[in-house]
Amino acid sequence: MAERRGRGGGAARRAERRTLQVEAARFIERRIPTLDILHPEALELIETNAETVLEEIGIAFPENPAALARWRDAGADVDGDRVRIPRGLARSLCATAPSRFTQLARNPARSVEIGGNSLVFAPVYGPPFIRDRSGGRRYATIEDFRTLVKLGQMSRWLHHSGGTLCEPTDLPVNKRHLDMLLAHMTLSDKPFMGSVTEPSRAEDSVAMAAILFGREALAENAVLTSLINLNSPLTFDATMAGALEVYAAAGQACIISPFIVGGAMAPVTVLGTLTQIQAEVTAAVAYSQLVRSGAPVIFGAFVTSIDMNSGAPTFGTPEAAQVTFGAGQLARRLGLPYRSAGGFTGSKRPDAQAGYESANSLQAGLLAGVSFMLHACGWLEGGLVASPEKFVMDADQLGALHRFAAGVRTEPADDAMDAIREVGPGGHYLGCAHTQAHFKEAFWRSDVLDYRPFESWDEAGAPDTEALAAARVDRLLAAYEQPPLDPAVLEQLEEFVSRRKAAEPDSFS
Repeated sequence: MAERRGRGGGAARRAERRTLQVEAARFIERRIPTLDILHPEALELIETNAETVLEEIGIAFPENPAALARWRDAGADVDGDRVRIPRGLARSLCATAPSRFTQLARNPARSVEIGGNSLVFAPVYGPPFIRDRSGGRRYATIEDFRTLVKLGQMSRWLHHSGGTLCEPTDLPVNKRHLDMLLAHMTLSDKPFMGSVTEPSRAEDSVAMAAILFGREALAENAVLTSLINLNSPLTFDATMAGALEVYAAAGQACIISPFIVGGAMAPVTVLGTLTQIQAEVTAAVAYSQLVRSGAPVIFGAFVTSIDMNSGAPTFGTPEAAQVTFGAGQLARRLGLPYRSAGGFTGSKRPDAQAGYESANSLQAGLLAGVSFMLHACGWLEGGLVASPEKFVMDADQLGALHRFAAGVRTEPADDAMDAIREVGPGGHYLGCAHTQAHFKEAFWRSDVLDYRPFESWDEAGAPDTEALAAARVDRLLAAYEQPPLDPAVLEQLEEFVSRRKAAEPDSFS
């Protein structure tokens, strides 16, 4: 009888774990220290060399006369499209950017704090392809995009709906941003990102956000956090700079992030790469403050190394981790929130390579003090592919990061002295009162990984992790419910999208 009761209890606990819990965890507030790998002399060398780069080599602002005029007025030396910034000027301008800010969500309970000890997870960004277990690798569509938004809404450990979760290639290039924004605004109530592929699309993002949140809330708060990539090395192209100008003028947040493949777009050494990152980010953050003093910005560092035989980017490498840690120290010295790391992998499918590489990058990001982690889930094939299965696998692991970041509990019951006394020499803790009181919350538990005995797993068809993740995707989508939205607001959003689509012909290039 005792054995049967034990099995029944185990089955009940497994059933409880498999019951979908649709809730969203609050953004992380770290209770663990960051890992600082650079000594003060190395940091000072990087900062000094970055100032030399800005003063002697400069940053190009091509096809952007407004930017050149702003820099000239600020005291920089402008020669053609090259801006050479006097030593100390860029850093002094960066001082007006906030060290921490709130991004509002339309559900206030899901607003996030970015900066300080906070860590916000956002999903994959930008892939033109989708890979799922049933359909393989193919070009992404708007329905794939909506599926990923729904998975993000249903993912407990994901704080942010993200931006371009995949490129819906079935829609015109000049209009797809409208459908993507509408999906974020209607299918999720988490914070989201704006469009940056053309300044007018940034303006559309701000206009739609004004409808969703109200113009007064938009004027007084950050409701968008958008990704601005520099064209490394040392170039800030007019498209990205133009989008930054729109968002900064509206008081909306931007991630200033050089896109670096070490050895191709930056030096092969860690110190050289960090010097270039520091120069590029400092110049771009300073420019945001020339547009509007106090505009919220995030110090970004997207870095991967390169396979010198094939030229392919590599992920989860020691050198990329060292850059991630070092850039975190530089961001903190500037007093800025920090974006880096993610569930990166070069693998073509969610396999062991994907797991190893993603785990290395995710852990490095946590310990490096990252404030905003883009690509936290769903990334495959060097960012060319978004995968629903990888999405839920990664999102599950974000729960482990939540638990680790909370540090070691030291509440009165955590010393477990009553349990040690009760069990004594040679006993076991399974049935003691302390275990019975705390076992449900004692350990982080996966919603994807399989811990069944071999016989049970084998009888169930011996599913691998990708199969388990595919089943989880199906369960999440089956349980998805669209968060409520004021019908009048929805009508205004749909009318705006229709009007903007009608204003110009479709373009697929």
